Amino acid sequence: MKKTLKSIAINYGLYLGALLALLTIVAYGVNLGLLTNMWYGIFILIAIIVFGIISVAKTKQNQDGYASFKESFTSYFITVLIGLLVSTVVSYLLFNFIDPDAAEVLKEKTIEKTVEMLEGFNTPNEVIAESVEQIESQNQYSLGNIFKGLAGYLVLFSIIGLIVAAAMKKSKPDTE
Repeated sequence: MKKTLKSIAINYGLYLGALLALLTIVAYGVNLGLLTNMWYGIFILIAIIVFGIISVAKTKQNQDGYASFKESFTSYFITVLIGLLVSTVVSYLLFNFIDPDAAEVLKEKTIEKTVEMLEGFNTPNEVIAESVEQIESQNQYSLGNIFKGLAGYLVLFSIIGLIVAAAMKKSKPDTE
């Protein structure tokens, strides 16, 4: 019996969510600074895209090598959505309930990285001070900020998903 597109996408979304949650927990346990590391972020972005592509490929394979643009994008989007939701819930619980102090440490590390980056671009001190003040005034892990971040990631990954779907679609030939 063949799996449905949704079951494939949900499974890969759960695998992605588990990977992202595991990476967050490991980074939390080993060194919170990893969560502000550029290379860690790039690895996360690549992992999300790869899981989306694998989901599309498995959907296509399950349908005898054919998947429309809509099916390809749907498979990609569901996978990414579920993965990000799982990761977001884990981060929310970790930094709001399990260890709220870690959120403050992470905020300080974010400020350090931001200042370092802005100084590297020779940004005026007034702009740096404004940026630091803005970061300090926000709770990165409030529900509102988490949903804003999730929405932003979904927009970014949807654009990438449209490209992936266009590249991987393969329509069934008309049979007469």
